[in-house]
Amino acid sequence: MTDNTPAPRASSTKRLEPLRHVDAGVLDIAYYEAGPADGPAVLLMHGFPYDIHAYVDVAPKLAAQGCRVIVPYLRGYGPTVFRDKATPRSGEQAAIAADMMALLDALGIKRAVFAGYDWGGRAASIGAALWPERCIGLVCTNGYMIQDIAHAMVPARPEREVPLWYQYYFQLERGRAGLAADRRGIARILWSQWSPTWAFDEACFERTAAAFDNPDYVDVVIHSYRHRYGVVEGDPQYADIQRRLDALPVIAVPTITLDGADDGVTAATDGSASAARYTARRAYRVIPRAGHNLPQEQPEAFAAAVMEVMKA
Repeated sequence: MTDNTPAPRASSTKRLEPLRHVDAGVLDIAYYEAGPADGPAVLLMHGFPYDIHAYVDVAPKLAAQGCRVIVPYLRGYGPTVFRDKATPRSGEQAAIAADMMALLDALGIKRAVFAGYDWGGRAASIGAALWPERCIGLVCTNGYMIQDIAHAMVPARPEREVPLWYQYYFQLERGRAGLAADRRGIARILWSQWSPTWAFDEACFERTAAAFDNPDYVDVVIHSYRHRYGVVEGDPQYADIQRRLDALPVIAVPTITLDGADDGVTAATDGSASAARYTARRAYRVIPRAGHNLPQEQPEAFAAAVMEVMKA
């Protein structure tokens, strides 16, 4: 039975600051860092439509336990910017994962725990699958996150299709125009639908919504949701990575996958459907009183999972 007790009210005042910047491949990445520079590294990747403040409570918990914590703004979010005006504003899964690996290289980090949810969980999963030698362990929400683009047009059950309205909306130029006109309005609806028991306030929302003012946000988001259905081409520089992803590679590092019991877009499961995709030790858990933005809604559970795979 789902526990409908509201999750703790989100902090409206704490911020992850100051930010640092690093040239990392095609991006100048803005990121927050905490903890000892010589500690075991943890990379925390946010999703759509969120920002680094999804980890506003997770990051200090991990830093206090001796981890070097890195929390980057993804391409199209916040102060992260493209270094060249000519670079395609791709939001495809291969690009987000390549950005993550370029960040590790730019910071001189050889290995890290990869952790994330939504877009960030997908990047973390791809990193673990394709570059396991760089990954200490994986923490990811919603199971195996690598997109099966070849079968993306196969319809799901009707009740599964309904929460994906925004993805279908974004296939239309009407959807692009709608996102450009009111990116905050769309995000606010998604937050409420995806996390129905999370008591966030307006100040909490606005702290994150500022990240959507990035001039590339709309282009990156629209490309992401069109590419995953195979209706637009990817950036050629990521074609080799995407070809490897087409094979739906296994993940061979210690992994914990988490589902929020109240996730309004990706319903919790028993974890069995994706079990064969993990060839190392993998644990699966459903977290009560958590929706889609699990690390911000239940930071203790997310931080504990990171520490567990760190010590595996």
